[in-house]
Amino acid sequence: MANTNEEFEAVKKICLNIFEKKYDDYGTAWRIMRPESLTDQIFIKASRIRSIEEKGVAKVDEGIVPEFIAIVNYGIMALIQLELKGTDAPIDLPKDMAMALYNKYYDATKELMTNKNHDYGEAWRSMRVSSFTDVILQKLHRTKQIEDNKGVTKISEGVDANYQDMINYSIFALIKLEIEK
Repeated sequence: MANTNEEFEAVKKICLNIFEKKYDDYGTAWRIMRPESLTDQIFIKASRIRSIEEKGVAKVDEGIVPEFIAIVNYGIMALIQLELKGTDAPIDLPKDMAMALYNKYYDATKELMTNKNHDYGEAWRSMRVSSFTDVILQKLHRTKQIEDNKGVTKISEGVDANYQDMINYSIFALIKLEIEK
């Protein structure tokens, strides 16, 4: 039987490795982006995944795995931006701070997954990857609506919860595409 916690940690290694290499190349240039812009970046990635799923072929020599990794990383960047918004934190974060924030939000998102997995009994394992894509796109539309409403909701969770859900569904997809294959 699969161990979800171990699989999440395996995906973390993959995603963190990419995040760290991009840090080495670009630093935290992404810090200039508002959370809404990061939402749009996630939308671009999820839209490409859906397009490839529907067409069955990619013209750019990358499949959907790098796009799911990007959604995980952009989602974590967005959570970091939400935390640092309105603070005097610099655009250029020291590497140790950037990595610590990455770990903080990956681990918090994993904890959310663990709690939901308890309640839902790992129902995600019976889902198709294309369904993960659709749920991520739905969460993106919700997030955009909340952002357009300046973060005000009447009953719904905020954008941070939607980012965490997008990250978790991307991790589920990566488990199915990379770990279980």
